[in-house]
Amino acid sequence: MSDGAVHRIEADALGGRPLRYYDFFMAAFVAILLLSNLIGAAKLSNLGGFTFGAGILFFPLGYVIGDVLTEVYGYSRARRCVWAGFAAMLFMALMSWVVVALPPADGWPDQKAYETVFGSTWRIVFASLCAFWAGELANSFVMAKMKLLTQGRHLWMRTIGSTIVGQGVDSLLFYPLAFLGNWTHTQVLTVMVTNWAMKVGWEAVLTPVTYLVVNFLKRREGLDVYDAGTNFTPFRTQL
Repeated sequence: MSDGAVHRIEADALGGRPLRYYDFFMAAFVAILLLSNLIGAAKLSNLGGFTFGAGILFFPLGYVIGDVLTEVYGYSRARRCVWAGFAAMLFMALMSWVVVALPPADGWPDQKAYETVFGSTWRIVFASLCAFWAGELANSFVMAKMKLLTQGRHLWMRTIGSTIVGQGVDSLLFYPLAFLGNWTHTQVLTVMVTNWAMKVGWEAVLTPVTYLVVNFLKRREGLDVYDAGTNFTPFRTQL
């Protein structure tokens, strides 16, 4: 498809066809996921009297890329990226645990700093893994189904609607699993709702960027994928 036109195609008809930009977006998806959890998760920031986790500025970009992947390449390829991200997060957690647990050399003064930044409890790691996996797959599922229902129209409605669901699942799982019992029910509910609203708002702000990227990729790839015959089970990685 080198004529510059965009052709509608069913996802299961793609087969093993080479895709120009899919690998780059998978890499970007995994990189943003890891970095937002590794660099942003441990720091609390305050702007204008409002306190928030620094990672919230970048973590929603993963949902934007997830929307792009589902819209351009279909649910199966987006699901493959989610599983790649899940495996990368699992390795990151294991590596962090090993590095923190290694005894420091005599005279090395930064062990406490390492423990503070990289020493997440296994409860938080478990909550993060569960929330990411379920939230991203819910986001892609809703995105793909809404595309079929709208016949590819109203991209803004699909990106925001899928994020409302995906980030809702993510927040409903992460905050209770990670903090219930250590925080009061009111604190968990307040932080959960506030962060969900901020992430959805950030997605809405980035909608014009999503349009630009989606339109660029569809023109360059020459296709517009629909998931009419897709097997939507989350428990597989093959295309």
